[in-house]
Amino acid sequence: MDRYSQMVQFFKVLLPLAAIFLLATVFLLSRSIETNGTGPFSDDAIDQRMSDQVVTLPDYKGVTRKGEEVRIEARQARQGQPGDDPTASEIHGQYDLSNGREITMVSNEGTIRPDKGTATFVGDVVITTADGIQVTTDLLNTSLDEIRGNTPGQVDGTGPIGDFTAGRMTFGTEKKDGPVHILFTDGVKLIYEPQKAER
Repeated sequence: MDRYSQMVQFFKVLLPLAAIFLLATVFLLSRSIETNGTGPFSDDAIDQRMSDQVVTLPDYKGVTRKGEEVRIEARQARQGQPGDDPTASEIHGQYDLSNGREITMVSNEGTIRPDKGTATFVGDVVITTADGIQVTTDLLNTSLDEIRGNTPGQVDGTGPIGDFTAGRMTFGTEKKDGPVHILFTDGVKLIYEPQKAER
């Protein structure tokens, strides 16, 4: 047998043995895995979330009948007891209008009902438009199917021409494909500030 054949025979034996040795070393030197580790939630927290059906960081995205985008996010959503409306905390909503502008809405809590095509913002509601109008109120009802909303109670606001209050506010389109209008009614009071209007 020539030298080349002897080397081939030698490596046929040596290489498998070296592979077995390396595998054995990996398993022998590897650290044991802790199978009883704790997760980020306690057992009580998990049971509470399961019983209340809590969802963290829910994110609703939709499109109106006109193709305008609607997005509503929350820190947490909770189904609650049977028969109750689902509630959400720290809600942030946004309408992306067809003209490239947007209306944003934030509140402490509220409800999101895709099955009914509605979202309600409750508690320290702030509505901001791309035109520089900012309105605060206690309750805002909105639609998920179209750009539309209303506040049953008083609103306080500020805008390009000054500060104002009104007994009620609605926004939406007057015609099917018309632009979005904001309407303040029921005792509107405006403090006109020329300096703001000139900016």
